[in-house]
Amino acid sequence: MSSFIELLGLFMLLMLPFLYETNHIFRYYFKFLIYYGIVSFNAIVLIPAFLTRPCDVRNLLWASTWCHRVTTLIGLRWELRGKEHLAKDQACIIVANHQSSLDVLGMFNIWHVMNKCTVVAKRELFYVWPFGLAAWLAGLIFIDRVRGEKAREILNDVNRRIKKQRIKLWVFPEGTRRNTGELHPFKKGAFHMAIDQQIPILPVVFSSYCTFLNDKKKILNAGRIVITTLPPVSTEGLTKDDIDPLMERVRAQMIETFKLTSAEALELRYNPLKSSPLAPSSSASSASEGVLPPGAEVEAAAVAAAASVAVASSGSSYAPLHVGAAAASATYETYKSGATAAKATMLKTL
Repeated sequence: MSSFIELLGLFMLLMLPFLYETNHIFRYYFKFLIYYGIVSFNAIVLIPAFLTRPCDVRNLLWASTWCHRVTTLIGLRWELRGKEHLAKDQACIIVANHQSSLDVLGMFNIWHVMNKCTVVAKRELFYVWPFGLAAWLAGLIFIDRVRGEKAREILNDVNRRIKKQRIKLWVFPEGTRRNTGELHPFKKGAFHMAIDQQIPILPVVFSSYCTFLNDKKKILNAGRIVITTLPPVSTEGLTKDDIDPLMERVRAQMIETFKLTSAEALELRYNPLKSSPLAPSSSASSASEGVLPPGAEVEAAAVAAAASVAVASSGSSYAPLHVGAAAASATYETYKSGATAAKATMLKTL
């Protein structure tokens, strides 16, 4: 009986590489298993160390030292731009778009730049142990979104503390993570806090995950994400009456950056100047990067063209690709309007 179990275990072990390379659903769950498994193990190991200085936000630097290594294991690359804004030793409210739990992995990769930073998270995450306990010991702020008055009291206390200790507070103003290729409406909480203590808003934008992640189809391929930190937005002299225009101004800046960096990611993934413009940039990595489904060639070429026009029209320093102006401009207008067809095209490029 023991020999049979050993043989079965060996067979399953040998099957892992085959399943990983040929089955995108297996690869999706396997990568997330690695991600969550390492983060949970790291939490167990670090809890005793966190107990020596409980609820100190500097504990998150210890966590990020190990957790950011998951990036290499699951084939992601994070590029940080605007580092000088994030590294500044000042109290501020960071507002960032929220697409997936992978956002946390991106944060782990830049925590050493932020230094003193904590995060506002929903209370339910506290009960996901060991992660929840370790996160609380590391100074994360858990709020009950149902009990609004209690949540406001907690955030008011936190707000005073972060200004005094020059801590950065990371908030996802969209509230719920959604990988749809756009930024959703913001909630006002972060902007209330910034104006209340007269501290700046620091917008942080993650480029779209649509080129490598599709939760509905269970696809998680290798990918590159650009994290852009925009210049801080001052709230000095502003009052509660200025919350709505401030929020819309920040969101508009973030949307523009999101479109630009997302278009760049598409451009780099499907380069229309190459002899085979529809293939991933490296043929050797086709199994991990994914292949285009039948019938998606025209759409993929159009999206690549749209990405090129987006980069060219942005006035940025990125070298644009030269494509047919008429077709590319028409496609970019569709992409820019956020139409359903354009979003579907982005997903098809998986």
